Amino acid sequence: MVKKDRGGVTFPEGFKAAGIHAGIKKKGALDLGLLVSEKEALIVGMFTVNKMKAAPVQISQRRVRRGIGMAIIVNSGNANACTGEQGMADAMLLTEKVGHYIGCSAQKVLPASTGVIGRNLPMTSILNALPALSEKISPKGYVDFSKAIMTTDTYPKSSQKEVLIGGKIVRIGGSAKGVGMIHPNMATMLVFITTDAVIEKDALRASLHQIVEEQFHTLSVDGDTSTNDSVYLMANQMAGNPVIGKGTEWHREFTQALMEVASELRNLLLRDAEGATKFLHLVIQGARSKSDAKKIASTIAKSLLVKTAFYGEDVNWGRIMAAIGNAGVPVRTEKILIAVGDVALVEHGVGLGVDQEEKALEVLKKSDITVTVHLGMGQMTAEYWTTDLSYEYVRINAGYKGRT
Repeated sequence: MVKKDRGGVTFPEGFKAAGIHAGIKKKGALDLGLLVSEKEALIVGMFTVNKMKAAPVQISQRRVRRGIGMAIIVNSGNANACTGEQGMADAMLLTEKVGHYIGCSAQKVLPASTGVIGRNLPMTSILNALPALSEKISPKGYVDFSKAIMTTDTYPKSSQKEVLIGGKIVRIGGSAKGVGMIHPNMATMLVFITTDAVIEKDALRASLHQIVEEQFHTLSVDGDTSTNDSVYLMANQMAGNPVIGKGTEWHREFTQALMEVASELRNLLLRDAEGATKFLHLVIQGARSKSDAKKIASTIAKSLLVKTAFYGEDVNWGRIMAAIGNAGVPVRTEKILIAVGDVALVEHGVGLGVDQEEKALEVLKKSDITVTVHLGMGQMTAEYWTTDLSYEYVRINAGYKGRT
């Protein structure tokens, strides 16, 4: 039975959260979030492959290898990236203080940050805010937590799901942020997912890898991967279900429910993408391999010329053809078909003429557009989600540092 006063990361049993203003952002916006499990939880994570990893990413990568955690402390408005030894020391101190207030070792607290790169954290104001933040955590705190992790997001993003495992209800919940610097090269944003499932660590890790690959690795807003990208998955084993082992039917059922939470979070991120007016669903068919299909989808998704054409409602299918050719995948021009919605534009690598382009123009006026590419090279497929690129995106990012 769904608990109406809980949701997102506090939907599963035993999780509490809160968010407050700690003086990082201007105008009193929430900027410090805390997620706590009542008991030790298994924790797995995936992190950015950007070589300029932020201090909290470096610390969390090390600590997640132990596989046990109790809390995640997240700040927004400041990435704590490219801040040298001071940044590392600040992140370490923050986890020590959080551990003190909630009663666990610093090693069981993972830090995360998001925001402007190159600034030191305002540690005095953050440390002064920690007692109030620690006292505020509750099962109802998921909304404030989701707000506290936002940067250019315009609304908080959370999702939850129940699944029956061995006659016991297992709950999964998640919160996410990130509507810019979004491109698959690990996980593409900050995502925090919790569950009360009793599950083996190998099974938990396998589930995380699967949802990242199938959901978060299929979303691109602007082709950039952040210094702070992280996805965390915590399981505190409080549901009382039989142990979920890797590769079992229970594992498949659990992963499917987790996939639904991740899919909803991905869609919420897509819908809030910076300045977006068009939401593109790319469907690549007829590839020789899954990898080939994803490479082509990714290349189309990050093409500035493709994105601006959709913003301008310009039926410029040549830009899609050019992107396909730039993907580094063997293709044959004479086999390619392209359609927008149910309107075919290209067959055998050749445009179908002005009449079809006029029909396609009606499709491009919509906010949700499916673009189908058939390569004629094999049987494999891939799906991808992206957006257009608008003047508003440029406005947001032209002055981002000055506004935070």
